[in-house]
Parts: sequence; structure tokens; C-alpha cells
Amino acid sequence: MQTPALHPVCEIRCALAPPLEKGAADGLSWRIIPIIGGTVTGRIEGKVLNLGADWQTIYPGHAELDTRYAIETHDGALIDIRNFGYRHGPAEVLARVAKGEAVDPAEYYMRTQPRLHTGDPRYAWVNRTVFVGTGARFASSVEIGIWEVV
Repeated sequence: MQTPALHPVCEIRCALAPPLEKGAADGLSWRIIPIIGGTVTGRIEGKVLNLGADWQTIYPGHAELDTRYAIETHDGALIDIRNFGYRHGPAEVLARVAKGEAVDPAEYYMRTQPRLHTGDPRYAWVNRTVFVGTGARFASSVEIGIWEVV
């Protein structure tokens, strides 16, 4: 079997509004974090639209991330992104992340499975490509690096 390789596709920096806390039950809590804009750089260039959110489920010890948002490329294509993943790490590190402190993303695990989709023929390749992502959470933004699995 061939070992897959990764090719960089883009880096996305999403601006975030304050979280909306949905509540807690049975040891879990839920929040919605609105995605209100941002930038996309790399093989795909453009902007993140003020259209989307991260619906998080917080378990003891880790967060389940489930985002959906859209980007507009520099040449006018619309691409929607559905990104599912996990964030976990040492409790003291995650507490610093939750406070909005600048924490080196190497100190915690944040990995995602992005799915991109568009009807624009110039970017049709994203509809049939497997991607993986790494992430970093900041006080009012999140950064996601997306790689194509080849």
C-alpha cells in the first residue's frame, strides 16, 4: 500500500463572535460560536463570509468541533466547508485556551476532517478530494490549515 502524502491547500483564519452557551446536562455542555468573517490564503485565496458557526459539544477532557461556513474566492467562486474534528490536551493548557491566552498549538491536539463543496467548475477538484486539517484557537479567532491527501 502506498503511504498518503499531504499537499498544502490553504490556511483559513476565521473571526469569531463570542460563544453562545446552550447549557449543560449529563456531564456535557454545548455552545455555538458564530463565524463572522476572515481570510483564506494559499492555493485557494479569498475571504470567509459572515455566514456560519461552530456547534461544539464539550465532553470531559475534549471538545467535538462541528463547523459549517462559506468562503468566497478571490475570483468569485463560493465554496462551503463542513469541518468536523476534535480538540483536547492537558487540562491546564485547555484552561489557558479557554481564557483566550495565546497558546502554542503544539501544546494541544486540534485536528479536523474538512469537506469542501462548490458548483464552480474552476474549483470542482475540491468536490472529490480528501482533506485533513490542523487548528489553533485564539481569543477571537481560529486558524485552520488544510492539506490535500494525495
